[in-house]
Amino acid sequence: MIWSNESSAQKPKSQKKAAVSKLGNADCLACHNNSELTKDVNGKQVSVHVNEAVFKESIHNPLNCTDCHTNVKDYPHDPAPAKVSCAECHTATDGEYHKGLHAKALDKGSTKAASCQDCHGNIHAILPSSDPKSKVFRNNIPQTCGTCHGQKFVMEGTGRSAQTFFSYQESVHGKAVAAGSDKAAVCTDCHKPHEIRSASDPQSEIFKFNIPTTCGKCHNNETKEFNDSIHGQAVARGNSQSPVCTDCHGIHNIKSHIDPNSRVAAQTLSRTTCGQCHSGVRLSQEFGVAGGRLSSYLDSYHGAASQMGSNIVANCASCHGVHNILPSTDPKSMVNKANLVQTCGKCHPGAGDNFISGKIHHVDTDPRVEIGAKVNYWVRLIYLGLIYGVIGFMLLHNGLIFRKKVAAIRKAQGRSVVRLSRSERIQHVLLFTSFTALVLTGFALAYPNSVFSWMFGASENIRRIGHRIAAVVMLVVGIYHLGYIFFTPSGRKLVRDFWPEWKDVTDLWQNMLYYLGLSPNKAMFKKFGYVEKAEYWAVVWGTVIMGVTGLMAWFKISVFGFVPGWLVDVGLTIHFYEAILATLAIIIWHFYHVIFDPDVYPISWTWLDGRVSAEHYKEEHPLDYDRAVSEAAETKDEKKEE
Repeated sequence: MIWSNESSAQKPKSQKKAAVSKLGNADCLACHNNSELTKDVNGKQVSVHVNEAVFKESIHNPLNCTDCHTNVKDYPHDPAPAKVSCAECHTATDGEYHKGLHAKALDKGSTKAASCQDCHGNIHAILPSSDPKSKVFRNNIPQTCGTCHGQKFVMEGTGRSAQTFFSYQESVHGKAVAAGSDKAAVCTDCHKPHEIRSASDPQSEIFKFNIPTTCGKCHNNETKEFNDSIHGQAVARGNSQSPVCTDCHGIHNIKSHIDPNSRVAAQTLSRTTCGQCHSGVRLSQEFGVAGGRLSSYLDSYHGAASQMGSNIVANCASCHGVHNILPSTDPKSMVNKANLVQTCGKCHPGAGDNFISGKIHHVDTDPRVEIGAKVNYWVRLIYLGLIYGVIGFMLLHNGLIFRKKVAAIRKAQGRSVVRLSRSERIQHVLLFTSFTALVLTGFALAYPNSVFSWMFGASENIRRIGHRIAAVVMLVVGIYHLGYIFFTPSGRKLVRDFWPEWKDVTDLWQNMLYYLGLSPNKAMFKKFGYVEKAEYWAVVWGTVIMGVTGLMAWFKISVFGFVPGWLVDVGLTIHFYEAILATLAIIIWHFYHVIFDPDVYPISWTWLDGRVSAEHYKEEHPLDYDRAVSEAAETKDEKKEE
């Protein structure tokens, strides 16, 4: 049924009487209880149905319709009823609402900001906040707020993220509310129900300096301790760099301190929370607070055990307190000298004055001031001298023995067959050196917390320059090698010897049968078998791939001028995985054949002198043996004639 401007003669008698007496709810519901009743709004039919049964259960049931629809005097409604203002009754609440972010957003033309009905529901079906079915019943408030704040499309353009809602759901507060708790904090406890202000507003409940008071509404004892602490005193003085509750516990994603993922969990507290402020020099420069507290803690037994996941070893809070942190000069401080026996005794029963005289934060102390620091200083110097002297002598001693024995073995082997010319050996050394440098400097960036990064002193500048120098060396070697194989007879012959052929496939098959015990004969190789050929062409392939993708990363700005951004991302992915492939191939394939193969262990010296023994060559490359031995003999004769 569509409401229209029909004449009063067409209306029931009861409606005619309404013109001369105040309209009652029954008069209104005579039409509005019809579920098909609509009105036209900008060409769209909008329902004006009021469910009588639902309205009778609502908090507004005692009111007459005209108490809210004050300009409705008769029907048909002419003029059309004005929009109802909740402020007519809820004046104080409306005043609070208009100080908040939602009202200000609506005033600026936002269509997404919440008004009364968005939170309280249909105006004719509003239930008291004490009713579990109410949208503003305490335990329902997170879901009510989440209707907007959990929707990305609603939050877009507001400068806020929908993630806060999901973080709250996973927090200790959110989980407690979901489990039925009526004491855990909900949105309105921290933000207020109607006067919701920005965190940058000094009158906001969540303005930094107001947060201890806000949290203190539930956590009264903790707040009292915090206010008396060094942090609380600094906040009271207006120091914005001093932490408040949310700096340590988080904002919406607050978790229980026994949750391993909590910012205040025993095993992570020092690194993830206290270290935010106390690991650098900012506080030292601004306020004279000692720096390097995190690094010196991590250097101690406590810190090392904490990094290994211990949740019982002492962390910052174990010694300094949780909310009651005070400077060591304060008699009430847990780390005041008079209280250290008791503090340390919590974990170390029987700790006495001598025990507490040791240092927890092992920072360099002036040896002229403290006897312990002086002794430590000289012990360190003595041991450094011993380490360099003793280990250096051992290396020298064993190195001389190794050199002599290796020379004797090489001489006894009669290394007469040439495998690599001088030029090829130089290329190999440069290639190996640049490749090794690229691996170390590349993985240092990919894994910044690994030993790779430590090798460069965690300096990105050194790593970056080293990586680029090594890359240039590898590319130059590659270009030189192209010239070598195109413009020199020995280079052209090298390529011919390395060129793949069907025999390589049959050799691989024959070797697999031999090493599996299925054939009595192993493959017979020419100068280069499938092992060397696979290595050679893998190097060619890898140098081209790594060179192209590496240059794309190096000269990103220029590359972006003619290729789409996603292509550079793909190039970086190729660069990373090709690096892993190449590194593992070198370790597993190449190193086996030149180091771990029992026939050459501990190392093949061909890279150094370019030669192998005739016996070894005959065993490994029988099809090229006669040529190689003949060539070696000719070379020997030429040297004699000279």
